[in-house]
Amino acid sequence: MTANPNTPFSNIPPPLGAKLPGTETRPAPIDPQESPDTSYTRLELWLHRNTVLLFVFLCASTGVLLVILPWRPEWTDNQLLQGFPELRAIVGSGFVRGVVSGLGALDTWIGFWEAVHYHEHKGS
Repeated sequence: MTANPNTPFSNIPPPLGAKLPGTETRPAPIDPQESPDTSYTRLELWLHRNTVLLFVFLCASTGVLLVILPWRPEWTDNQLLQGFPELRAIVGSGFVRGVVSGLGALDTWIGFWEAVHYHEHKGS
């Protein structure tokens, strides 16, 4: 509020959060395909491809290891569990082995899902 009712509107400051004149900007697009000036160098493209390939390989190999390893004798007959018979019984139970194998199957699924759904954005 101003004390003088004859004050021109140009002297009144804008309310909080209002855009100042001359500062209008277009928001950046969220999807890279919307931006026509997005271009990727060959190095960036190959780095992205190699990163996806490494992620898929890591997920698939870890998943297969987690599916197979709990059902092998080395899962419970190892140096780490020799001193802890209670923990050895828990780790050797079918429930824990099934949970670990299920996590391995999920990990393998994530890796292959990422490989199948990989796509590259077209640059200009």
